[in-house]
Amino acid sequence: MLDYFSIKFMNGKLCFLDQTKLPDVEEFICTDSPERIALAIERLEIRGAPLIAIAALYGVALAVKASEKNFYPAIERFKSTRPTAVNLFNELRDLERFFEEDIKNQNYEAVLNFAFDYHKKDERYCENISKIGADYIENLFNRKLNIITHCNTGALATGGIGTAFGVIYELHRRNLVNMVFACETRPFLQGLRLTSFELKKNKINHVIIVDSLASFIMKKEKIDLVIVGADRIAKNGDTANKVGTYSLAINARYHNILFFVAAPSTTFDNEIQEGENIKIEERSPDELLSFGSSKVLFNQINSINYSFDVTPSDLISGIITEKKVYTPPFDFSYD
Repeated sequence: MLDYFSIKFMNGKLCFLDQTKLPDVEEFICTDSPERIALAIERLEIRGAPLIAIAALYGVALAVKASEKNFYPAIERFKSTRPTAVNLFNELRDLERFFEEDIKNQNYEAVLNFAFDYHKKDERYCENISKIGADYIENLFNRKLNIITHCNTGALATGGIGTAFGVIYELHRRNLVNMVFACETRPFLQGLRLTSFELKKNKINHVIIVDSLASFIMKKEKIDLVIVGADRIAKNGDTANKVGTYSLAINARYHNILFFVAAPSTTFDNEIQEGENIKIEERSPDELLSFGSSKVLFNQINSINYSFDVTPSDLISGIITEKKVYTPPFDFSYD
């Protein structure tokens, strides 16, 4: 059992761990303000594709608590928070359908229960992803592994144990992890700050590496596999994830290392055929050109601060979901 949580609805408020303060400070914020929750998503106090969707659903419920008339403005406000992670848009769309199908659903209790149900569903999906992924990988290797991961995909990003992190956790539980090499993950250091926090909490052997060291580690160490999460997966298997994932996939292919993506079915975007159609978030240059509160020649340096990139499906060895492990050529149409 985890001794920490990322988000919890209790006493009429959403309580969440402010991830911008980690790993040094574990500070929880409790609020019944939908706008405060939306700001938390924008500020990355709440982040991770499944967790963003969970928080948004609770936020809409709190908006409806004040008045049913707030439903649609709240939906639009949360849609505006982050553009790349598709879980947010999928679940807000499903909530709209639920709200419109029956007048009995157009109240605080009904919308709140919808949010609770999705939260529980994501927890179950994480458990399934962890076990299915660990089973598959154990069958491939059946020995202790050296693993590279990127960004953060654990309980800080989901409603449960996590996606890629959940697979690592389950492998660790089976005594099949030798070492996890966690990339620091530019531009917001979510691997350095968050994945290290979760690996340490769960007593999993790990070291942090800078993103640009990954290819040399692949050459120098006996790396068995790379496993990452996803924020949006196109119909052909192209996958958007935290920036630097594409480079990892290219390097893994060059070094003949398996490259896995772990994500729930809620991360699939059935409306787009390929990764070229995925909108990539570009965040403020401040996040790249600052160290804490200090800015580095901010007015004299230009920067590009994309938060995500897209990995082509032909670089992916398998996509682990709560249903099964899909292998190339990817075809999700029958599920």
